[in-house]
Amino acid sequence: MKVMKMRLSRIKVIIMLMVGMFMACPQGLSANGFADEDLNYHIVYHWGIIWKHAASATLSLRNSDDCYNTALTARTVSWADKVYRVRDTLRCTIAKEGLRPLKYVKSAHEGKDVNFDVVRYTYAQDSTYGHCERKRDKNPTEYLTLSVGGQAYDMLSVFYYLRQLDFNGLKSNKVYTTNMFSGREKEILSIKYVGTEEIKLRDDSKHRAHHIKFTFTQDGATKSSDDIDTWISMDGKRIPLMLRGKLAIGEIRCYYAASASR
Repeated sequence: MKVMKMRLSRIKVIIMLMVGMFMACPQGLSANGFADEDLNYHIVYHWGIIWKHAASATLSLRNSDDCYNTALTARTVSWADKVYRVRDTLRCTIAKEGLRPLKYVKSAHEGKDVNFDVVRYTYAQDSTYGHCERKRDKNPTEYLTLSVGGQAYDMLSVFYYLRQLDFNGLKSNKVYTTNMFSGREKEILSIKYVGTEEIKLRDDSKHRAHHIKFTFTQDGATKSSDDIDTWISMDGKRIPLMLRGKLAIGEIRCYYAASASR
């Protein structure tokens, strides 16, 4: 089971995360934007006939004046703790106008490592700047600034752009790209809209969903992870229902747990 630690951190962080280059009017959202919510997920390790609940995660949003305060918490269950213990929290403040991220914080406790990242965003003309602070155990704190032309996102803020996409306007098998700030790196997130499919969740319920495939690369060439498949509900809530990512042995699946959400 030690292969899990190779991808578990990346996969549970990007639970259903996608891109939002499309600024069309949201469908299914109120005129006031997103309501307060909590979305809960079960993260399952799958290899052959083995299906093991490895971790749980909660994605939450709270309204605050002209901003959204969002958070993703993830933790491995008891058996997985013995293999590779994870206790991670991501937080992001997002401006309601334009859904632009303002501040992103990642606090990660993975195995014996304790990492802390902060990205503060500024904007000038058509460029986005990420002022990054990185702390790694006893190492000196690193400071650096990343910049890209156009909009950039992090592993949490990009999720909310997904939910205002006009999926009816997406072309099947066309690839879209956007920029991501990930700690000290700039990455390119490539997205391919596959189409609509019926999927079955862990509780055996069946749903029609939008199927989207995405990949992270550095310098537009070197893959940062294997392809990730995501399925998004076709109703007005646009809830990420399932994610699937490959491991060196087996795969990780993240299932929406409707019964656990408020």
